[in-house]
Amino acid sequence: MQELVSLEGKTIIITGAAQGIGRAATELAVKLGARVAAVDLNAEGVTTLADSAPDKIAPFVGNVADPQFAQATVDAVVGRFGDIHGLVNNAGITRPAMIEKMSMQAWNDVIAVHLTGAFIWTQTVGRKMLEATKAGGFGGGSIINISSDAGRMGSVGQINYAAAKAGMLGMTMTAAKEWAKFNIRANSVCFGVVETPMTETIRGDKFRDGILARIPMGRWAQPEEVVKPVCFLLSDAASYVTGQHIPVNGGFHISV
Repeated sequence: MQELVSLEGKTIIITGAAQGIGRAATELAVKLGARVAAVDLNAEGVTTLADSAPDKIAPFVGNVADPQFAQATVDAVVGRFGDIHGLVNNAGITRPAMIEKMSMQAWNDVIAVHLTGAFIWTQTVGRKMLEATKAGGFGGGSIINISSDAGRMGSVGQINYAAAKAGMLGMTMTAAKEWAKFNIRANSVCFGVVETPMTETIRGDKFRDGILARIPMGRWAQPEEVVKPVCFLLSDAASYVTGQHIPVNGGFHISV
Protein backbone atom coordinates (compact mmCIF):
# COMPACT_ATOMS: atom_id res chain seq x y z
CA MET A 1 0.00 0.00 0.00
CA GLN A 2 1.26 3.46 -0.86
CA GLU A 3 2.35 5.55 2.12
CA LEU A 4 0.05 8.51 2.78
CA VAL A 5 2.96 10.80 3.65
CA SER A 6 5.96 10.26 1.42
CA LEU A 7 8.79 12.56 0.40
CA GLU A 8 10.33 10.02 -1.96
CA GLY A 9 12.27 11.75 -4.73
CA LYS A 10 11.84 15.23 -3.27
CA THR A 11 14.60 17.71 -2.48
CA ILE A 12 14.04 19.84 0.61
CA ILE A 13 16.02 22.75 2.07
CA ILE A 14 15.82 23.07 5.85
CA THR A 15 17.38 26.03 7.66
CA GLY A 16 18.49 25.82 11.26
CA ALA A 17 19.10 22.12 10.74
CA ALA A 18 21.92 21.50 13.22
CA GLN A 19 19.78 20.92 16.29
CA GLY A 20 16.29 20.83 17.76
CA ILE A 21 13.36 21.07 15.39
CA GLY A 22 15.51 21.51 12.29
CA ARG A 23 17.54 18.40 13.00
CA ALA A 24 14.42 16.35 13.75
CA ALA A 25 12.78 17.60 10.54
CA THR A 26 15.84 16.67 8.52
CA GLU A 27 16.01 13.17 9.99
CA LEU A 28 12.31 12.51 9.43
CA ALA A 29 12.37 13.90 5.88
CA VAL A 30 15.23 11.54 5.04
CA LYS A 31 13.33 8.58 6.52
CA LEU A 32 10.40 9.53 4.27
CA GLY A 33 12.64 9.44 1.20
CA ALA A 34 13.79 13.03 0.73
CA ARG A 35 17.17 14.48 -0.05
CA VAL A 36 17.86 17.39 2.31
CA ALA A 37 20.06 20.45 2.09
CA ALA A 38 20.78 21.11 5.78
CA VAL A 39 21.58 24.78 6.40
CA ASP A 40 23.02 26.18 9.61
CA LEU A 41 25.62 28.55 11.04
CA ASN A 42 26.81 25.71 13.29
CA ALA A 43 29.34 23.96 11.08
CA GLU A 44 30.07 21.09 13.44
CA GLY A 45 26.42 20.33 14.09
CA VAL A 46 25.30 20.36 10.48
CA THR A 47 28.35 18.41 9.29
CA THR A 48 27.77 15.70 11.89
CA LEU A 49 24.15 15.51 10.78
CA ALA A 50 25.18 15.12 7.14
CA ASP A 51 27.68 12.40 8.05
CA SER A 52 24.78 10.28 9.29
CA ALA A 53 23.40 10.02 5.74
CA PRO A 54 25.95 11.43 3.28
CA ASP A 55 24.03 10.33 0.21
CA LYS A 56 20.85 12.02 1.44
CA ILE A 57 21.99 15.10 3.40
CA ALA A 58 24.19 17.90 2.09
CA PRO A 59 25.51 20.43 4.66
CA PHE A 60 25.65 24.16 3.96
CA VAL A 61 27.20 26.52 6.52
CA GLY A 62 26.34 30.20 6.61
CA ASN A 63 24.12 33.03 7.79
CA VAL A 64 20.51 32.66 6.63
CA ALA A 65 20.18 36.45 6.51
CA ASP A 66 22.88 36.68 3.80
CA PRO A 67 21.26 36.80 0.33
CA GLN A 68 24.49 35.75 -1.41
CA PHE A 69 24.81 32.66 0.78
CA ALA A 70 21.19 31.77 0.06
CA GLN A 71 21.68 32.10 -3.69
CA ALA A 72 24.92 30.12 -3.68
CA THR A 73 23.31 27.36 -1.64
CA VAL A 74 20.24 27.12 -3.86
CA ASP A 75 22.42 26.97 -6.97
CA ALA A 76 24.54 24.23 -5.40
CA VAL A 77 21.48 22.23 -4.35
CA VAL A 78 20.03 22.40 -7.86
CA GLY A 79 23.40 21.37 -9.28
CA ARG A 80 23.62 18.35 -7.00
CA PHE A 81 20.02 17.19 -6.62
CA GLY A 82 18.01 18.91 -9.36
CA ASP A 83 14.71 20.68 -8.75
CA ILE A 84 13.89 21.89 -5.25
CA HIS A 85 10.49 20.71 -4.02
CA GLY A 86 10.34 22.09 -0.51
CA LEU A 87 11.69 24.71 1.90
CA VAL A 88 11.44 24.83 5.68
CA ASN A 89 12.27 28.26 7.14
CA ASN A 90 13.20 27.10 10.63
CA ALA A 91 16.37 29.00 11.61
CA GLY A 92 15.89 31.07 14.73
CA ILE A 93 17.49 32.79 17.69
CA THR A 94 16.25 34.57 20.81
CA ARG A 95 17.45 37.80 22.39
CA PRO A 96 14.97 38.37 25.23
CA ALA A 97 14.44 41.68 27.03
CA MET A 98 11.51 43.77 28.19
CA ILE A 99 10.45 46.42 25.66
CA GLU A 100 11.96 49.37 27.52
CA LYS A 101 15.29 47.57 27.91
CA MET A 102 15.66 45.99 24.48
CA SER A 103 18.61 47.20 22.44
CA MET A 104 18.41 47.86 18.72
CA GLN A 105 21.02 45.14 18.25
CA ALA A 106 18.78 42.57 19.96
CA TRP A 107 15.81 43.71 17.86
CA ASN A 108 17.73 43.66 14.59
CA ASP A 109 19.42 40.29 15.24
CA VAL A 110 16.13 38.46 15.80
CA ILE A 111 14.28 40.16 12.93
CA ALA A 112 17.21 39.41 10.60
CA VAL A 113 17.31 35.68 11.28
CA HIS A 114 13.59 34.93 11.60
CA LEU A 115 11.84 37.37 9.29
CA THR A 116 14.43 38.68 6.81
CA GLY A 117 16.01 35.25 6.58
CA ALA A 118 12.67 33.61 5.86
CA PHE A 119 11.97 36.21 3.15
CA ILE A 120 15.38 35.72 1.52
CA TRP A 121 15.01 31.94 1.33
CA THR A 122 11.37 32.12 0.26
CA GLN A 123 12.29 34.48 -2.55
CA THR A 124 15.41 32.58 -3.65
CA VAL A 125 13.86 29.11 -3.55
CA GLY A 126 10.56 30.43 -4.91
CA ARG A 127 12.28 31.77 -7.99
CA LYS A 128 13.70 28.31 -8.72
CA MET A 129 10.30 26.73 -8.25
CA LEU A 130 8.75 29.27 -10.61
CA GLU A 131 11.46 28.64 -13.21
CA ALA A 132 10.84 24.90 -13.05
CA THR A 133 7.09 25.36 -13.39
CA LYS A 134 7.30 27.79 -16.29
CA ALA A 135 9.80 25.53 -18.05
CA GLY A 136 7.33 22.67 -17.86
CA GLY A 137 9.24 20.85 -15.15
CA PHE A 138 7.89 19.15 -12.02
CA GLY A 139 5.64 22.11 -11.22
CA GLY A 140 4.98 23.43 -7.78
CA GLY A 141 6.51 23.08 -4.38
CA SER A 142 5.87 23.58 -0.69
CA ILE A 143 7.21 26.31 1.60
CA ILE A 144 6.84 25.92 5.36
CA ASN A 145 7.46 28.81 7.76
CA ILE A 146 8.10 27.75 11.34
CA SER A 147 6.18 30.34 13.33
CA SER A 148 5.01 30.31 16.93
CA ASP A 149 2.10 30.99 19.24
CA ALA A 150 4.18 34.02 20.24
CA GLY A 151 3.35 35.51 16.85
CA ARG A 152 -0.39 35.03 17.45
CA MET A 153 -0.70 36.04 21.11
CA GLY A 154 2.46 37.97 22.02
CA SER A 155 5.24 36.96 24.40
CA VAL A 156 6.38 38.92 27.44
CA GLY A 157 10.05 39.81 27.14
CA GLN A 158 10.25 38.87 23.47
CA ILE A 159 8.73 41.66 21.40
CA ASN A 160 11.37 41.05 18.72
CA TYR A 161 10.60 37.33 18.49
CA ALA A 162 6.81 37.83 18.61
CA ALA A 163 6.95 40.50 15.90
CA ALA A 164 9.13 38.33 13.68
CA LYS A 165 6.88 35.30 14.07
CA ALA A 166 3.76 37.41 13.37
CA GLY A 167 5.46 38.75 10.26
CA MET A 168 6.08 35.23 9.04
CA LEU A 169 2.32 34.61 9.12
CA GLY A 170 1.77 37.54 6.77
CA MET A 171 4.56 36.30 4.53
CA THR A 172 2.96 32.87 4.38
CA MET A 173 -0.44 34.21 3.32
CA THR A 174 1.04 36.52 0.69
CA ALA A 175 3.19 33.80 -0.87
CA ALA A 176 0.19 31.47 -0.89
CA LYS A 177 -1.93 34.00 -2.77
CA GLU A 178 0.75 35.03 -5.27
CA TRP A 179 2.02 31.57 -6.15
CA ALA A 180 -1.04 29.32 -5.87
CA LYS A 181 -1.55 29.45 -9.64
CA PHE A 182 1.91 27.93 -10.03
CA ASN A 183 1.05 25.14 -7.57
CA ILE A 184 3.50 26.53 -5.02
CA ARG A 185 1.98 26.15 -1.58
CA ALA A 186 2.95 28.17 1.52
CA ASN A 187 1.92 27.32 5.06
CA SER A 188 3.00 28.11 8.60
CA VAL A 189 3.33 25.77 11.54
CA CYS A 190 2.85 27.49 14.89
CA PHE A 191 4.49 25.73 17.81
CA GLY A 192 3.88 26.26 21.49
CA VAL A 193 6.75 25.15 23.72
CA VAL A 194 9.02 22.50 22.21
CA GLU A 195 11.74 20.93 24.32
CA THR A 196 14.81 22.37 22.57
CA PRO A 197 17.85 24.40 23.68
CA MET A 198 16.05 27.60 22.61
CA THR A 199 13.29 27.12 25.19
CA GLU A 200 15.48 26.23 28.18
CA THR A 201 14.73 29.50 29.98
CA ILE A 202 10.95 29.31 29.85
CA ARG A 203 11.07 25.64 30.79
CA GLY A 204 13.15 26.48 33.86
CA ASP A 205 12.01 26.69 37.47
CA LYS A 206 10.86 30.32 37.23
CA PHE A 207 8.30 29.82 34.45
CA ARG A 208 7.71 26.06 34.12
CA ASP A 209 4.68 25.51 36.34
CA GLY A 210 2.81 28.58 35.10
CA ILE A 211 3.25 27.68 31.45
CA LEU A 212 2.48 23.99 31.88
CA ALA A 213 -0.74 24.95 33.64
CA ARG A 214 -1.84 26.72 30.43
CA ILE A 215 -1.17 23.70 28.19
CA PRO A 216 -4.19 21.34 28.24
CA MET A 217 -1.99 18.37 27.36
CA GLY A 218 0.18 19.21 30.36
CA ARG A 219 3.62 18.63 28.84
CA TRP A 220 6.24 20.10 26.55
CA ALA A 221 6.28 19.02 22.90
CA GLN A 222 9.13 16.88 21.61
CA PRO A 223 10.94 17.81 18.38
CA GLU A 224 10.30 14.36 16.91
CA GLU A 225 6.51 14.74 17.22
CA VAL A 226 6.10 18.34 16.06
CA VAL A 227 7.98 17.80 12.79
CA LYS A 228 5.45 15.24 11.59
CA PRO A 229 2.94 17.95 10.55
CA VAL A 230 5.82 19.77 8.84
CA CYS A 231 6.61 16.74 6.69
CA PHE A 232 2.89 16.26 6.00
CA LEU A 233 2.74 19.81 4.59
CA LEU A 234 5.82 19.12 2.47
CA SER A 235 4.22 16.01 1.02
CA ASP A 236 1.64 15.50 -1.71
CA ALA A 237 -0.82 14.48 1.01
CA ALA A 238 -1.23 18.24 1.60
CA SER A 239 -1.61 19.11 -2.08
CA TYR A 240 -4.71 21.28 -1.46
CA VAL A 241 -3.48 23.00 1.70
CA THR A 242 -2.05 26.51 1.34
CA GLY A 243 -2.09 29.82 3.19
CA GLN A 244 -2.81 28.13 6.51
CA HIS A 245 -1.35 28.46 10.00
CA ILE A 246 -1.31 25.02 11.57
CA PRO A 247 -1.15 25.06 15.40
CA VAL A 248 0.94 22.29 16.96
CA ASN A 249 0.88 23.31 20.59
CA GLY A 250 -0.92 20.83 22.84
CA GLY A 251 -3.84 23.26 23.09
CA PHE A 252 -1.73 26.14 24.43
CA HIS A 253 -3.49 28.56 22.08
CA ILE A 254 -6.91 27.59 20.69
CA SER A 255 -8.80 29.82 18.25
CA VAL A 256 -11.39 29.57 15.51
